[in-house]
Amino acid sequence: MRKYAVVIEYGPNNLSAYVPDLPGCVTTGKTVEEIERNMREAIELHLEGMIEDGEPIPEPSTRVSYVELQVA
Repeated sequence: MRKYAVVIEYGPNNLSAYVPDLPGCVTTGKTVEEIERNMREAIELHLEGMIEDGEPIPEPSTRVSYVELQVA
């Protein structure tokens, strides 16, 4: 099992998300829950396409971390 990092960004009218380790694997949605559902499907389809094309499946290498600081 592999665990890929997903970056979710808030836009003016919806959310978008992408997987840094899988260039071109993106989705949109109206809620975080919808993004998570859509992204799971997008990753599965993306990996299936890579396998069909004979491309190697990249190991997850992106690490996600947060930095908390007080803003004046």
